[in-house]
Amino acid sequence: MRLIKYTHACVRLDDGDRSLLIDPGVWTEPEAYDGVTDILVTHEHDDHIDLERIAALLTSRNLRIFAPEPVRATAVEENAPTVAAAITPVAAGDTFTAGGFAVTAVGGLHAEIYEGLPGCANVGFIAEGVYHPGDSFFVPSQPVTTLLVPAAAPWFKLREALDFTRAIAPARAFPIHDRMLSPDVGFDRFDVWMHMKGNTDYARIPLTEAVTLS
Repeated sequence: MRLIKYTHACVRLDDGDRSLLIDPGVWTEPEAYDGVTDILVTHEHDDHIDLERIAALLTSRNLRIFAPEPVRATAVEENAPTVAAAITPVAAGDTFTAGGFAVTAVGGLHAEIYEGLPGCANVGFIAEGVYHPGDSFFVPSQPVTTLLVPAAAPWFKLREALDFTRAIAPARAFPIHDRMLSPDVGFDRFDVWMHMKGNTDYARIPLTEAVTLS
């Protein structure tokens, strides 16, 4: 299985003829969608789903999108009916197949930024051992071999990212949700701490490049 990192929170899983795209937001490179039929979306914020781009893609091919129900409601509100129609609502505890991968939905709530906000749904996804938590530090009961650990956000604290990684104890971890960090300084500062205190095999995947997961 190959794991490809795109800008911010978006990753792609490829394994033979299986492909699965997770959280393609407004900063995601266009090539991330090449050949993809199934998309997982953790929540409705535009750094995790690009409604305009997906609507454009739906004019020429079919897509299946798995996301919490509020994502579909947002698509309706934003006048993207074709996107809304392509969404299959999922909730924590659901298991399903997407892009040929066995997926389990976990968590349920977005991490708090301030005074209960944003207070929206957030579903993390475990796809055959690869865990994308979206905007949360939810620790699932299911085993995780590869953790995609958030690196920066309004709801973020470095201590929480380290505790989250240690609690899950994956075989390896790679950073996501890092668009708010400067590549020349912020990436390095986060990476140093994850290397020192993450208690896992940690590495950064260069944008649009892939690692092979054994």
